[in-house]
Amino acid sequence: MKVLKTLSRLYIPDLNSALDFYEDLLGTPAAMRFEIPQIGLELAQVGDILLIAGSDEALKSFRSAQATFLVDSLDEFRAYLEEKGAEIIRGPAKVPTGKNMTVKHPDGSVIEYVEHSNTA
Repeated sequence: MKVLKTLSRLYIPDLNSALDFYEDLLGTPAAMRFEIPQIGLELAQVGDILLIAGSDEALKSFRSAQATFLVDSLDEFRAYLEEKGAEIIRGPAKVPTGKNMTVKHPDGSVIEYVEHSNTA
């Protein structure tokens, strides 16, 4: 059970207008980019930043998450977090990159946990 990477989350209105800026700023191209049309979001990872684009309404339920933890085993983290008193707010659910869940830690922090699939 290991956190592989921590991504800072930035909530933005339009990915197309912001992506070039962050790629230039961080000196690296987007490692991934995808849409989740059923909820009106588009995401891209540039370095250690996760850009999450959508309307204010689409972003509303996601803004509470303060970071994204990429992990090696969502199932192991779920069991561990529940044992430690964390609350699973959403998920686990299938997402374009694998599966995820949103968790409220005992201190009140809200974190998205993501396990990438081998094809992501």
